Amino acid sequence: MPENEPWDYTLYIPNDLRAVTVCRRTLRAILTMHDLAGLVETAELLATELVSNAVRHTKGPAALRVRRSREGVVWIGAWDTDPEPPEPPVPLGQVLESEAGRGLGLVVACARDWGWQPSARLGDRGKYVWCELGVA
Repeated sequence: MPENEPWDYTLYIPNDLRAVTVCRRTLRAILTMHDLAGLVETAELLATELVSNAVRHTKGPAALRVRRSREGVVWIGAWDTDPEPPEPPVPLGQVLESEAGRGLGLVVACARDWGWQPSARLGDRGKYVWCELGVA
């Protein structure tokens, strides 16, 4: 595949915390195959936070979506079945003593941009929470 060619992968997962590891390993394989190994550590951290939130805070299935634009921006998103917006991120300085509540704070600190949007998958209403990594 040419270097500037866009691509898009989606991995559907059950509501099972073990699926977070499957997502992380799949993301590593995708980025490595596309010669983006330099993004793996940050991408794995962000995907872990997004997907674990999707699995922990909803009862239905979830999905990890990873894509690269023609301009080289890598986008990571987690879909879940809850249409409610995510809780606002807590600044990292306020949650360093606790693991709880730090997920979106890490996303804000490490990603170029982030956001959420309502969505529907498999007939279920839900949302995507997404983030962007810089041009790869």
